[in-house]
Amino acid sequence: MKIGIDSYCFHRYFGEIYPGLQADPGTRWRMEGEFLDFALRQNVDEIALEACFFDALDDDLCAEVKARLDDAGVDRVLGWGHPEGLWGGTKPEELESLKRHIPQTLKLGSNRMRITAASMNYAKAPREELIGRVIPMLAEAARAAQDQGVVLALENHIDFTSQELLRIIEAVGSESLRVNFDTGNALRLFEDPVEAATRLAPYTISTHTKDIATRRKGGSPSENFTWWPACPAGEGVIDMPGVVKALQEGGFDGSLSLEVDLIGEQWASLPEEEIVTRSLEYLRSLLPSVPSV
Repeated sequence: MKIGIDSYCFHRYFGEIYPGLQADPGTRWRMEGEFLDFALRQNVDEIALEACFFDALDDDLCAEVKARLDDAGVDRVLGWGHPEGLWGGTKPEELESLKRHIPQTLKLGSNRMRITAASMNYAKAPREELIGRVIPMLAEAARAAQDQGVVLALENHIDFTSQELLRIIEAVGSESLRVNFDTGNALRLFEDPVEAATRLAPYTISTHTKDIATRRKGGSPSENFTWWPACPAGEGVIDMPGVVKALQEGGFDGSLSLEVDLIGEQWASLPEEEIVTRSLEYLRSLLPSVPSV
């Protein structure tokens, strides 16, 4: 297994500030500039590029990003679908957007594209209706991906449990639809992340390796996002060694790709750069064969 970083760790620097929950750091990055400058200095094996933070439909920009990653010898994944993905199967136009991004994955020098079908806004939606809507859309997306030699990695995006995600994958029945396993989002839907990792590992081709804390006061666990904020990897409640062991035993040999979203108030005074470097150091400690920076 290897180590990666998802550009979403710096969502505030890309201009996405959660209203009422975060302060604006006053810093702005570009995917092809400041983010890649930082990420490549971390000596990671994989970088995930979130399409919500750069124009992935711009061929020239894709070529620029590809050249930098090729020179560094770093794997890459294109991420599509933040924040609502296919809107729970209610917006055909988003399926068309997904399909337009498939060839861009190849132009970035990758054959993997992380996608989402919904969001935490669908966590309590009627399950059969929700699952029934997304399966045909994902089947169409998988056919389009297969035609171009791309594999889609469907994330558990605080929308589906691991059992539901497995059901969707099996219903679509395509090698071109696999899983992006998010460790933190499993817990946010009240799953044991180790059990979820065990269930999904055979289908997992990419990860969001995210640790989770809890709010110091106020709120309720039923607030699937705000009550379960992120934290530096290794400093939260997730059994990260257990997750890594489960993924390895299930056949996953890709990257533990760090993701940080809503940082807990205990760490809110730290800059993103420090949170990320601390987290990467911890993740490396779980993989003794990976040299430290």
